[in-house]
Amino acid sequence: MNKTLLNRITTNPDIYGGKPIIRGKRLAVEHVLDYLAAGDDPETILKGFPWLEKEDIQACCLYAAMLAKHETLDFTPALAC
Repeated sequence: MNKTLLNRITTNPDIYGGKPIIRGKRLAVEHVLDYLAAGDDPETILKGFPWLEKEDIQACCLYAAMLAKHETLDFTPALAC
């Protein structure tokens, strides 16, 4: 399950300087985490980004949890959009 969720997070050197993004789109993981930290609930975030899926938000949370544990993360390069 964790590997499936993390496959939603990719990188692309042409988008946000290679920071982790969601499924190759122009939404960085850090943006979703910022929304959550500001108190937005997942439903609000999903309404703001119609293409976003609940599992994308879960992937962002998993990413943050793994970083907090100092685990190593390898990302799949995003396909050109």
